[in-house]
Amino acid sequence: MATFTGLSASQIQLLYLCSPPISSPAFISPPLHFKKQAPVRRLLVVRLKCSSTGPSQDAESETETISVLSSSVSLASSNSTYNWRAGIGAVGLLETAYLTYLKLSGSDAFCPLGGGSCGDVLNSDYALIFGVPLPLLGLIAYGFVTTLSLQLSRKNLPLGISERDGRLLLLGSTTSMAAASAFFLYILSTKFAGTSCSYCLMSALLSFSLFFISLKDVGLQEVQKVVGLQVCIASLVVATLSTSYSNLPSAPSSAANINLPYFTTEITTESSPFAISLARHLHSIGAKMYGAFWCSHCQEQKQMFGREAAKLLDYVECFPDGYKTGTTMIKACADANLEGFPTWVINGQVLSGEMELEKLAEVSGFGFNG
Repeated sequence: MATFTGLSASQIQLLYLCSPPISSPAFISPPLHFKKQAPVRRLLVVRLKCSSTGPSQDAESETETISVLSSSVSLASSNSTYNWRAGIGAVGLLETAYLTYLKLSGSDAFCPLGGGSCGDVLNSDYALIFGVPLPLLGLIAYGFVTTLSLQLSRKNLPLGISERDGRLLLLGSTTSMAAASAFFLYILSTKFAGTSCSYCLMSALLSFSLFFISLKDVGLQEVQKVVGLQVCIASLVVATLSTSYSNLPSAPSSAANINLPYFTTEITTESSPFAISLARHLHSIGAKMYGAFWCSHCQEQKQMFGREAAKLLDYVECFPDGYKTGTTMIKACADANLEGFPTWVINGQVLSGEMELEKLAEVSGFGFNG
């Protein structure tokens, strides 16, 4: 480095100029037009090259790095949410597949808690929605949620559906499932008081879990935009279930909780020759009488035939194990689509209520020569 004799620190001024670097400093002498000789002051001009990556650009680079990291964390969080939802949906899928098999095969459910009481719920009329087994509908719902969650995690949605729309579809689906579960819990507590149904409680827990995960995934701001639609979906589900259950077959309704053991009623009347012949004819053509042990009209119908003739009838008892709140009819009665008791099915013709013997003879084509 060169030394400058006679120059103090205050006499050297450093000027930082943004220009290409030079090989050596330049010295600029002051003008020589002073009248008096003055001390020579020399200005040392050092030209420095301005860096192309200034503080602002470094900040921008750091911002971009943070943005990339945030996106990676957000993506990982979304995938984790989708996987959790798919896992919970898969559990519900297995449960409802098992219950659907039991319902369609007519098998009894294994009840880990509550003994056989869960079977009473699963075999009741409340396990059908417009004739469709409730577990089958649950199987479809859980299957949809599981499939869509897996597709979202893989970013492979069908029909060009965006990720946002996929999340909203899951929110709508889980909203309907949670609303249905809430309604079923109400039915369980009112119609099946004192009855334990582990499968029902498990399904409700899974549905509510899926719903809250979907709420968190969509976010509060987005949920506020579609809250009206969610209310409409929940209301539609409740209205549909209420309508379905309003069409349940007649059953004893004198008390909220009924537990009626099976019993038989003695037939005291004597059978006429006409009644005996008619009963034999009805038996020969496969005519059936459907009834319930607690039905007074069914007993009166049997009394019309009398003791001997009544034994010849093909009578189907719809509640052979007794009746209590929520008990369903046996499969033969359910398949007959009964509207009340007694019900006759003669040559494919359905007759509801008590029938005079002459009417039964006419419908069945019976001719008596007595």
